[in-house]
Amino acid sequence: QVQLVESGGGLVQPGGSLRLSCAASGFTFSSSGMSWYRRAPGKERELVASISSSGGTIMYARSMKGRFTISRDNAKNTVYLKMNSLKPEGAAVYYCRTTQGGVEYWGKGTLVTVSS
Repeated sequence: QVQLVESGGGLVQPGGSLRLSCAASGFTFSSSGMSWYRRAPGKERELVASISSSGGTIMYARSMKGRFTISRDNAKNTVYLKMNSLKPEGAAVYYCRTTQGGVEYWGKGTLVTVSS
């Protein structure tokens, strides 16, 4: 079965950095696009970034562009999100997502707290 397991969240000060990881299993990762989403308290879930199966096509939400970097390692079945210059509004649960056969799959998320 498809499994997505996020890790790497934690407490970071404003302006700090974190790298999130999403370990995937149960499907052909190297043939699958992947995305990161986030849900801040009291807000709707929003797309952060997405990456094509080869990594050749990448898209960022406007507010993250220039500060966040999505990447993947198809040998490790893992997608990453490097977040720099984190702002307090970046505090959220970050989720990994893929679509397989028209079905969406989500991880359970990893919590990022931005506070001094």
